[in-house]
Amino acid sequence: MTAAILSDIDHPYAAKRPPIDTDYFETYNRPNVTLVDLKAAPVERISPLGVCTTQAEYPLDIIVFATGFDAMTGPMLQMDIRGRGGVALRDVWKAGPRNYLGHQVAGFPNLFTITGPGSPSVLCNMPVAIEQHADWIADCIKHMRGKGLERIEARPDSMDKWVAEVNEAASKTVLPMAKHSWYLGANIPGKPPSVHALRGRDGAISGDLR
Repeated sequence: MTAAILSDIDHPYAAKRPPIDTDYFETYNRPNVTLVDLKAAPVERISPLGVCTTQAEYPLDIIVFATGFDAMTGPMLQMDIRGRGGVALRDVWKAGPRNYLGHQVAGFPNLFTITGPGSPSVLCNMPVAIEQHADWIADCIKHMRGKGLERIEARPDSMDKWVAEVNEAASKTVLPMAKHSWYLGANIPGKPPSVHALRGRDGAISGDLR
C-alpha cells in the first residue's frame, strides 16, 4: 500500500522538484511513520488530538504546516503595487504575469523586479541570478542619473514577445506536463496557469525599455 501511494506519480521526472535526499523512500517503512494519501482522504480539520481526514483521526504531538506558497506573483500582488493612473498590478496580471525579461512591466515606471516571473528564478542558482539582477538594476539607475532620465519601463510589444518566447521555451520541456505544480501556480485555487520560472535566451534590456 505504501509503495503504491509513493509510486502514484502524475508527472514525468523533473517536471516537479525531485526529492533529493538520503533514504527518502525507506523512511516510510519505519514503524513510527504513517503515510496518509491526502488525495484519497483530504484533511477536514485540526482536532484537539491532531489531524482529521475524511477517513480517520491521527493523534499528533507537533504539526508542521507545509502548505506551499504563492510563487513568483503572490508577494508582489499582496503589496498592492499601483502603476500609472493608479492601475493595480493585480488587475494587469489578472490573466497571468506579463513583463519583460522578468524585470519590468509596461505602465509601471521605475518598478524593477528581481527574479520575477519570466526570469530564471527557481530553475537556476538563485543567489547568482539575484546578484546579476541587482547589479543590472544598479547600473541602470546610475546610467539614468548620468543622462538626466527620470523613468524607465518596458514596452508592451516587448512584453508580448518575451512572454511568447518564455512559453515557447517551456513547451519544449517536461514542466508543463505536471498537473499540480507550484511552478505553474497550480497550488493556488483560481490562479491562471503560467510558466513563471522560465525564460528564453539572454537579451539586451536597453533596446526594449524606454
